[in-house]
Amino acid sequence: MSKRIRVGIIGLNPGIHWAAMAHMPALAALAHDYEVVGVANTSLASAQRAAAAFGLRDAFENAQALVESPEVDLVVVTVKVPHHHALVSAALNAGKHVYCEWPLGNGLAEARELADLAETHGVVAAVGTQMRVAPEIEHLRQLIADGYVGEVLSTTLVGSGGQWTGQTDAAHAYLEDVRNGATLLSIPLGHTLAGFRDVLGNFASLSAQLIVRRTSTHVTDTGETIARTTPDQVLVQGTLESGATYSIHYRGGVSRGVNLLWEINGTEGDIQVTADSGHAQLTQLSVRGARGDATALTPLMPPANTYEGWPDDVMARNVARIYALIAADIRTGTRSAPGFNDAVALHETLDAIERSNAALHTSGAVSPESSR
Repeated sequence: MSKRIRVGIIGLNPGIHWAAMAHMPALAALAHDYEVVGVANTSLASAQRAAAAFGLRDAFENAQALVESPEVDLVVVTVKVPHHHALVSAALNAGKHVYCEWPLGNGLAEARELADLAETHGVVAAVGTQMRVAPEIEHLRQLIADGYVGEVLSTTLVGSGGQWTGQTDAAHAYLEDVRNGATLLSIPLGHTLAGFRDVLGNFASLSAQLIVRRTSTHVTDTGETIARTTPDQVLVQGTLESGATYSIHYRGGVSRGVNLLWEINGTEGDIQVTADSGHAQLTQLSVRGARGDATALTPLMPPANTYEGWPDDVMARNVARIYALIAADIRTGTRSAPGFNDAVALHETLDAIERSNAALHTSGAVSPESSR
């Protein structure tokens, strides 16, 4: 391997696209660790346009050519969820390290297959649940561990997903079909649950409902109306392994109020996390708290120096913090970045939510452990 880790990105396009807005600036901030050498898209022409726009050396004819290239050490998969399994499998079978966006697979079965394949090849296989490494979440986890609120009694989480409003464009119409695995449950709530679990622990029991309130969607740039099969309301409640109770409501669209409100209530104090978006992995989180005799919440943000050396933009910052862990894992053999086995555990929770919804009128609450 060269001194810098050579990166090939599958799914990089100029403009308002995730890889361009988050991955490229994140990698630029870690230029001492990484060199982006090439791109593969749905066509060679698309790859060539991206390579020219970003000044990359190689535009690969297709994804298979990228994963087989001896010039690529780390394959980054930033395409739609239904394509994750095939592309990640190809990269792993080529012996490459992989960074795959969340969700890892289109459902639990695919995630398990990819985790097993990564284990077989012994490579670094990371998943983009970047809320877990957000400075505010690491700080919040320490506050809870240090007993800021005392014993956690309950927690309430309400978030807005932005999409799933009854209106979309053709590029995002695939989000309306539950079969594509890119849903309100799997994307904004899934990302947020990754951080939620790090702070407060796993679910011990849950009862869930997935509700479709808007049954059709207007596609603005084509004028057509399509059926929606993915829920725009997600309700989950139960107990955590600590014994604390939790209640979660994620909704489609955007609220005119706060779009993320997470409260943690304990015997000694309270913490409130808010943000402008329910996609907690890509928005600035504000943490406030009060304990003891205090009657008003005050800021509880990480120290200012926590942010030094990282991109100012939140999306790029959190992704860069994942890449920093991946670089250390590749060079030292550690496994500090969120990995495929972590992704499987999160997929198991989402699967338990789906099964609870399906069994609502028959078996009641479902244990997340029963999916393992």
